Amino acid sequence: MTFYVIKARRILPVALALVIAVAAVFIILMSTSEVLGVFNGRNNDLPIYSVDGPNKVVSITFDCAWGADDIPDILTTLKKENIKATFFVLGQWAQKNPEMIKMMAMDGHDTANHSQSHFKMGALSGEKIREEIDLCGQKLSEITGNKPDLFRAPYGDYNNDVVRIARELGYYTIQWDVDSLDWRPGISQSEIMNRIVTKVKPGSIILFHNDTPHTARMLPNIISALKNNGYEFLPVSKLIMRDNYYIDFDGTQRRNK
Repeated sequence: MTFYVIKARRILPVALALVIAVAAVFIILMSTSEVLGVFNGRNNDLPIYSVDGPNKVVSITFDCAWGADDIPDILTTLKKENIKATFFVLGQWAQKNPEMIKMMAMDGHDTANHSQSHFKMGALSGEKIREEIDLCGQKLSEITGNKPDLFRAPYGDYNNDVVRIARELGYYTIQWDVDSLDWRPGISQSEIMNRIVTKVKPGSIILFHNDTPHTARMLPNIISALKNNGYEFLPVSKLIMRDNYYIDFDGTQRRNK
């Protein structure tokens, strides 16, 4: 009897260790499969942060949610430089500034969806997410005659539901990989410039905001610096891939091989 007790005491730790090892392997495999799913394009619930490609092409984007006084200056600079940009506009902003939307569209810029009310989308119910995207899209369609198909969540705040619902409504969800931080109180023009020129790379999507102290004034210098570094410009609608792609773990859109 003593022999069996001793033997059991020896076997139990080994068995327990084996169970723990098997469980650990299972967890690792599950995690790895999720990561591989992202690499293989099976996880479609990531926004596009940048676009992989060999050419030095970038997109300039503006989030428009508050004032509008600097929009004419921004549009004048873009026209002078022969650059098409992407404006993510709030539905409420579009209601207050329909003439600005028309100017953007007439100049060939993307007028894109930034939701109706500037809520943090990741905190909303699925029904409210759908409503916010839908209302903004309807307003932009009324003003321009074209349905937008690019969406950016306010604050860049999203979850799987936000990206999934946007996709169901016909939108590509767009983030950014270069943040100018032009909205930040006390930030200087040199700090903004340094953030952009040191972080930009081929396929970057650059985030600006209108109605800030510096953006409209320094936009010509930013464009000049990027051009001097060999960069060209496309709106997001022309930068992104429309088919045969996957989104990498870091939000880079890549061509399927």
